[in-house]
Amino acid sequence: MSKSSTASKGRQGVFTPTPEAKGKATRNRVIAFCLWAGAIALQLVAIFWVMRPSFDEQVEAQGFPEWRFYLLLGFVAVIGLLAVGGNLLWKQANRLDPASEREPVKFFIQNQLGAFMTLVAFLPLIIMIFLNKDMDSKQKGIAGGAAVVVAVVATVIGIDFTPLSQEQAAVESQVVTQLVGEDRVWWSGGGNVMHLCQDVSDLRNVTTGISSGTVAEAFAAGKTGITLNLTQNLSQCDLATPANIDEIIDWVRASRGR
Repeated sequence: MSKSSTASKGRQGVFTPTPEAKGKATRNRVIAFCLWAGAIALQLVAIFWVMRPSFDEQVEAQGFPEWRFYLLLGFVAVIGLLAVGGNLLWKQANRLDPASEREPVKFFIQNQLGAFMTLVAFLPLIIMIFLNKDMDSKQKGIAGGAAVVVAVVATVIGIDFTPLSQEQAAVESQVVTQLVGEDRVWWSGGGNVMHLCQDVSDLRNVTTGISSGTVAEAFAAGKTGITLNLTQNLSQCDLATPANIDEIIDWVRASRGR
């Protein structure tokens, strides 16, 4: 198998998710938007009701009520949970139905939308906490600090540091098919990569959590791609090693932008 023929097939190949994967991705995205909407709605309730300004001089003199302070902390926690839930579902949807790198703006927005939505759900709340005139400095420090920490954690979870593209999925699926004879890989629950068979050394000592399926299914399970230690994999799987295996590995790396 020459690189030129493989690359040609890679250019012609298009990754198309299965109807099941497409349906699950759509469902995940709808739920994610609902969770994000819930987080933003709770933020508005926290700003306009929990932190509402006091117009009663006697109440104003007493400062920010303790029950509202603890309620605000509860809102921060729930908003964070909703944002994280939406982010995780969105990232899984992008593994099931990835975007194309040929549309760089859409590719970036689709893969980093969770981080953006988290900022929308937290930044106005954080600003209003520190601008609130009824809270004392201690209350602002605790509530504002908690909101900042939760926002940072949720935002980082929303960032996809290794986004999957249609091009990468197509390349890796074709490489596996041509090396193994079918689109079938193996992986462990705790591992990050896919392998060409179950007999490789990386899976030999794994007693539970080993799965197999298509490359698309492995990506949906959170795997980053096929192992780049293909020479060892082919040997341990009793499969023939092509003469241009180094070029094939370079092709896989190129599809990942490395």
